[in-house]
Amino acid sequence: MPMEFWTARLDRPLTETERQAMCSLLPPERRERLLRMRDAERQREPLCAYFLLCMALWKREGWRKLPEIALSSSGKPYFPEYPGIHFNLSHTKGAVLAGVSDEPLGVDIERIRPEGRRMMQRLVQVETEEAFFQSWVRLEARSKRSGKGIGSMKEEPLQEGEFYYPLDTFPGYAAGVSTRSPETPGALHRYSLDDMQNAL
Repeated sequence: MPMEFWTARLDRPLTETERQAMCSLLPPERRERLLRMRDAERQREPLCAYFLLCMALWKREGWRKLPEIALSSSGKPYFPEYPGIHFNLSHTKGAVLAGVSDEPLGVDIERIRPEGRRMMQRLVQVETEEAFFQSWVRLEARSKRSGKGIGSMKEEPLQEGEFYYPLDTFPGYAAGVSTRSPETPGALHRYSLDDMQNAL
């Protein structure tokens, strides 16, 4: 099965009805974790990322709710009951991204925002914010695929059998996927928050 991606632009706050409906689709542990965030505004991005994953797996697998999610020893989330279905999520202010595949993958999305030139040159030796965040999402996606976390900002060259592909999500955002599959990414489905609300 090819890798597929779902992304959404979040341009307004969630209504309480939307928030409750999205929460009802999550496994209990994930729901409780999100509800521990007292600030509803901070719940928006992670909650929408999980709802996007619900939408993806409904379309791809016919699931109406997310099954139990566990964490590997390195902290990578997975479905214990469905070891052949791999997923990864990312969120940043105003946007979320979900990737699903039959092989491990890592995704990242970042809003391109002002960053000090000195910091950019010191960390990744680039001149523009766009180049900085493209580099950052590549590093983050690779670390999320491997489950090892980011050791340092110094990025190593791609290893044999490792692939990275940028994803064209929304203007003002950088995104990408890391995988061990030589297949180029499959479909990228773009949504607005209103599109997501209509799916509830």
